[in-house]
Amino acid sequence: MKLVSTNISKLLLLLIMSIAGSIEAQEWSLDQCIDSAMLNNKKLKISKNEMEIVAQKQKEVKANLLPKITANGDYKYYTDLPYQLMPMSVFGGPEGQYKEAQFGVPHNINANLQLSMPLYSPELYGGIEATKIVAEVSELQYQKTEEQTYFDIANLYYNAQIIKSQIAFLDSNSANSERLLKNVQLLNVQLLAQKTDVDKVVLQVRQIASKKMILESKYSQVINGLKLLMGVSQSQAIEVEASIVHTEELAYATQSTLDFRLAETKFNLLSSELNTLKKSRYLPSAYLYGSYGTMGYGYDEQPNDFLNFYAIGFVGVKFSYPIFNGTVTNKKINQKNLELKNNDLQKELLKDQQNTQTENALLQRNVAQETMKTSELQIELAQIIYTQTTLQQKEGLAKLTDVLLADNVLREAQQDYIGAVVEYLKADLELKRITGNIK
Repeated sequence: MKLVSTNISKLLLLLIMSIAGSIEAQEWSLDQCIDSAMLNNKKLKISKNEMEIVAQKQKEVKANLLPKITANGDYKYYTDLPYQLMPMSVFGGPEGQYKEAQFGVPHNINANLQLSMPLYSPELYGGIEATKIVAEVSELQYQKTEEQTYFDIANLYYNAQIIKSQIAFLDSNSANSERLLKNVQLLNVQLLAQKTDVDKVVLQVRQIASKKMILESKYSQVINGLKLLMGVSQSQAIEVEASIVHTEELAYATQSTLDFRLAETKFNLLSSELNTLKKSRYLPSAYLYGSYGTMGYGYDEQPNDFLNFYAIGFVGVKFSYPIFNGTVTNKKINQKNLELKNNDLQKELLKDQQNTQTENALLQRNVAQETMKTSELQIELAQIIYTQTTLQQKEGLAKLTDVLLADNVLREAQQDYIGAVVEYLKADLELKRITGNIK
């Protein structure tokens, strides 16, 4: 699953916004934030480099099929020539008796080129097959990092939108409270309201201002986290879109998740390793090898000082066949069989978890959807009640306590709605992840 956008206009827009961000805050959509992360997120870059490392490892293993040529050379000066025992019978002496003799010359020079090349090796070909599967695992791990990045950015983006909505609600509440404060202060001047009534409204105004300050701090923290995931500078000023878009109970087709695909790929890797072990137990290894060079012998004393070189070369084939290795291979095969059984159980567990988590996410999303509908109606009713109570308070038909109570009810309805939206967006995002539909 590739999340990186290839749309040139989007990339140009990201570049323009990046330059303009140092001047004033720009509104970024969720898609633009994700596109920026796909290009600049450091975790994704690390994961991409790890994919390249695996690709180079695959080439390294394949390179073992090529012939290897090495150049060797050495020089030896014998301060004492090695001894050999010669049977005296060679020279007509008695049988069973030997005489020591020194052979050779003190100066020995050897220079050659050696070649080796595998003709067939079960371990080598098994390793090549295994690296192909490891490359698939690396690709899936990269996609998993992409998916997690998408998930984390969406979560932070939704949180920023929710906090922004809360601040907007507080701005509205603050405006209502300021108007109420002016009315109560006017009534106090006319001796129609007490000083304590004014103090109550002043307290409410200050409480709203304090909550707004706290929310603005939280918003900045969330935006900083979003910038980190997007891979942009912390000094760049960005804003999220104010309008929160949520879909109406979409049904997502269940697909294989990346965790399940990773488990399947690991099964293939274990099967390949098991097959290699079985082959190495019964099949021989064969290597071609050879050498060509020169051997020099020298003597540096009179009257026969000399240094002569003689060519030497050979080519051969070497076979290796395992007969008995202490049942080590059998034990490894038993381990792989147990790992395969665990892999089957892991895949079954992932399926069961997916079914359970999908059901729970659907229930949570449905509850949040109904709560949002109820909260929207409650906000409308609370706003009507607050407006009517304020008018009645101006006409002396309602007490200040009634106005403050209506204001608290309105704020609670607003918070309930925001909470329901948070739960809905998170449940919908979780449902996408569980069903393999994050894009």
